[in-house]
Amino acid sequence: MVVVSPTLVRKFLESSNLLRKVYEFLESDEEVQSLVEMSNIMAVGRLRYNDHGVVHSRIVSGASLEILDMLIKAGIRPTSMEFNVTKNLEEAMLITLAGAYLHDIGNAVHRENHEFIGSLLAKDIVDRMLTDVMPGAESRRRRMIRQEVLHAIYATETNTQALTVEASSVKIADGTDMAEGRARIPYKLGKIDMHSVSAISIKRVEILPGTSRPVAIAVSMDNYAGLFQIEAVLKPKIATTRVADYFEVIARVGDRELRVYPPYA
Repeated sequence: MVVVSPTLVRKFLESSNLLRKVYEFLESDEEVQSLVEMSNIMAVGRLRYNDHGVVHSRIVSGASLEILDMLIKAGIRPTSMEFNVTKNLEEAMLITLAGAYLHDIGNAVHRENHEFIGSLLAKDIVDRMLTDVMPGAESRRRRMIRQEVLHAIYATETNTQALTVEASSVKIADGTDMAEGRARIPYKLGKIDMHSVSAISIKRVEILPGTSRPVAIAVSMDNYAGLFQIEAVLKPKIATTRVADYFEVIARVGDRELRVYPPYA
């Protein structure tokens, strides 16, 4: 069991030189950080929504790698390896990490269609990143890996089908950043309504082995108002991935547990 947090990503950086290089590139690259900062200016400063900045990028990076790691341990092969785009698990995890970190940069232009915009903005960034962290790889393979990263960004849109295990991990992880008012439904800061009440009710999100399925996401909340976030964001994101059958979602209020995905199975 792990708690979804901005520090979770460090677990994977410590054991992978390639992932550490990718993360250091993204954290230090001026263009990436400018886009992430502008995304938050658009979301928080202008729309008065909740955080979509660097903390969100770090949280989703760690959660997506944890989800992918659990799926791999359950015997699920990354799609990029299945189609010979990547040569090993470390490269497949690179796709997930980069897609997770960059998935919201389209907000720097506009909230509308930000997933599509983000996939376009990320192209040159990912090219530079892969040249830096995989200098020995042939250019053709780097371009193919780049396209997998862009797919992961684009597929975070709720109604868009994530066609790879790597992109699916990013999409589901995006929905797990909901503790302490960090809900993925954009809600107006300072406004009291169902969106804000449900958001502040959620206190902790955990990723752990499931009882009937390989991966469980447990959402601890003060009251069942937090179910609104699960129903409106997390469940639809899971349902539009190719790994939906491998997940269960549990809502916890005190000592009570309610299995909310799959519904009452």
